[in-house]
Amino acid sequence: MRTELKPTRLDRVFSRLDREPERPAHIDVPVMTRHRVVLLVSTLAFYVAIVWAIVITSWLVRLDWQIMFFRPYQQWQQIHAFLDYYVVLGQRGPTAVMVAAWLGWRSWRQHTLRPMLALGVSLLLLNITVGAAKIGMGRLGPHYATEIGSNEMWLGGDIFPSGHTANAVVTWGILAYLASTPRARRWLSALSAVISLGVGLTTVYLGTHWLSDVLLGWAAGLLIMLALPWFEPLIARAEAWLFSLRDTLRDRRTAPVPAPAPTPATVGTASLRKPGEEPATVRDTGIAARAAHPPIVPVHLSPGPHLARSERAPVTPTGTRRPPHADRVASHNAASARPLAGG
Repeated sequence: MRTELKPTRLDRVFSRLDREPERPAHIDVPVMTRHRVVLLVSTLAFYVAIVWAIVITSWLVRLDWQIMFFRPYQQWQQIHAFLDYYVVLGQRGPTAVMVAAWLGWRSWRQHTLRPMLALGVSLLLLNITVGAAKIGMGRLGPHYATEIGSNEMWLGGDIFPSGHTANAVVTWGILAYLASTPRARRWLSALSAVISLGVGLTTVYLGTHWLSDVLLGWAAGLLIMLALPWFEPLIARAEAWLFSLRDTLRDRRTAPVPAPAPTPATVGTASLRKPGEEPATVRDTGIAARAAHPPIVPVHLSPGPHLARSERAPVTPTGTRRPPHADRVASHNAASARPLAGG
């Protein structure tokens, strides 16, 4: 009696991965709803309020200095080693590579370029907006502060808003934005919020950012995620253009080479050719080819000028190759002097 093994959870996962990739019939693309617009305007107002509070050196600046003097990295030294690795979840390079690998696999499975294009657009918006804000406000970090109690603005720094925090919001939030089901979107949204919150507080713990930098970084990343549906038509047009370009290149590579059509001169003179005679175009082509490529003159290895066979002087060998035999000449003369039989 043969018993079949019950498939394990890992076997079911691999069997699902082995299915034929197919494009979903309907892709849930987020749209700019009224609720999203309200969140976008509220986040933008929060962004402006944080900047204004720092510019006027309000209570938020005093809170920044109090946390800096508290030195959390000295108060809780036992978690310093772990947080040094945890903050990598907010760095642009490692997180972008990890998320791009996952979204690239999804693009291949679903036969769509939207996940990769959405990631590219979000990172481009992040570089433009956060980079411009950093350079424009030029705030110095806690380790480079020059005057106690000042806002350290417009002094050539590049930490306001926090790039680690904004990058964590965008990089991990794009997974929730591209989720295929509402349940997955809720879970991934909560996960991205926890990761970005932890990354922001870690930078404050390490002393690389003020608390206000982290608040502005959260707002900057959330603004990008809320405004991303406005770029969905651009993403769709880019995807259609890339697929049409791929089809054009594929058709050009697989198209058969057409045979050359006969010229009118060849068709008109075909009936006037004699049997066995080559066409005029073939003869002309051969003559042109011989004129363009003259015959190759052989190179002789013997020194001196080369003479034709008729101009060469006969050369008498200095000696014979065979040893002399006296009886050979005698026998030849005797054979010639012998009388013929019957004479």
